Amino acid sequence: MKINKNEFLEKSGGFLAEIFDVLANLPTIKLNDLNEKETAIVIVDMINGFVREGALQSPRAETIIPAIESLSKASDKRNITKLAFADSHTDKSPEFGAYPIHCVAGTSESEVVDELKKIGGYTLIAKNSTNGFHEEKFHKWLQDNQHIKTFIITGVCTNLCVQQFSLALKTYFNMLNKNVRVIVPVNAVETYDLDIHDGDLMNIMALYNMIVNGIEVVGEVE
Repeated sequence: MKINKNEFLEKSGGFLAEIFDVLANLPTIKLNDLNEKETAIVIVDMINGFVREGALQSPRAETIIPAIESLSKASDKRNITKLAFADSHTDKSPEFGAYPIHCVAGTSESEVVDELKKIGGYTLIAKNSTNGFHEEKFHKWLQDNQHIKTFIITGVCTNLCVQQFSLALKTYFNMLNKNVRVIVPVNAVETYDLDIHDGDLMNIMALYNMIVNGIEVVGEVE
């Protein structure tokens, strides 16, 4: 693949501006408009190791806690099912070849942040990779909850664990010819800044990629 750098940057600027405008004008969904018996809230990796301590901690992750707190409390009032994924690696995880050692099982890094732990009410699923969809416990949960037709995905990181789980979930149901809503509220997902990994750019591109793959990206769920 041969690309002219200047031409690429010139064209990309226009495309990014269009994507930005799309994301800036996303609709808001009301939780009360959803069928509570067919809806689940999924909280991805809102744990100490990404929010408050360790090699992959990011201050950006902490900013979405209030939005997820609010959604979690509102869900409890309507008896909406909640799931929480937590990175919980073995000490032999191959993922440590790509990322620094983080969120080892049994450490405080793998614990859900106190604000969300205090609210509770979720089924906790430990995961040993970026994509919680592959966990056996989650597939058991899917089998036991086949009535769920709407998934609201929150947490970190937008372009990694959130995106991978959302796309895997959507394509899984597509394969089964089941019309399931996978919703990602922008105010309840975040990523991180590190070197050339610019958080704003990664958020925009991940959200756009989810949109073009059938994920329902919205401004917020209130």
